[in-house]
Amino acid sequence: MKYTQGRYVIKEKKAIAREIYSFTIECPEVAMIAQAGQFVHIRAEGFTLRRPVSICGIDRQKGTLRIVFEIRGAGTAEIARLNQGELIDILAPLGHGFTVDESFGKVVLIGGGIGTPPMLPLAQAYREKATVISGFRNSGAVILQEDLRKTGAETVLCTDDGSAGIHGFVTEPFGEIAKNGSVDMVYACGPMPMLKNIAGICRENNIKCEISLEERMACGIGACLGCACRTLRNDEEYFAHVCKDGPVFRAEEVIW
Repeated sequence: MKYTQGRYVIKEKKAIAREIYSFTIECPEVAMIAQAGQFVHIRAEGFTLRRPVSICGIDRQKGTLRIVFEIRGAGTAEIARLNQGELIDILAPLGHGFTVDESFGKVVLIGGGIGTPPMLPLAQAYREKATVISGFRNSGAVILQEDLRKTGAETVLCTDDGSAGIHGFVTEPFGEIAKNGSVDMVYACGPMPMLKNIAGICRENNIKCEISLEERMACGIGACLGCACRTLRNDEEYFAHVCKDGPVFRAEEVIW
């Protein structure tokens, strides 16, 4: 796994929803090798442990990465205080990303809440071949829908309270799509219960599926062994590490 650590310029900062921010970072050597599904590990001033954030955009020509993150505590709040033109300390790109296969005819991308950002690079890769299903608590939490539509992908929006899009969970429209067949691959990122249900639907309909897991982590490079998760390898239980073996796993590997 090749990665680098450095302090890079924030080229753009935007607040895109309540306590959710988008940063575009100029880091050519990272953008050159980054893949969809990988993450960056960010140092917050005054905190010992870095904060992992999924990669939301890769522009190799401009040499930039885009990240979208939610304030979830003091560390991410400190990161959110950074402004355009300031430096951000990142370790990147980290982890095992999604498998992108140009031969696929139809793919479904499923993001739950802040699990939506990793779906954008996949939508940019698959474009009209992709259907993107996004789920949020309510209309105030909805992010990235216009970005996703611009890729040419079909977009389906769900909210728990029905204040935008379909009233319900992402599993409902996905279940209908899965029954109709012809899906070559499903990619998903979001809360664990959502991922478990998506994996179950894929198993019932014999659809390949890759999921991105979220775990608390310290080092981000597989040294501290703190982000272990139970997986199957050669029919035997194996403790994999989300930061190094993941965050992306085949759904059938994960012990739920």
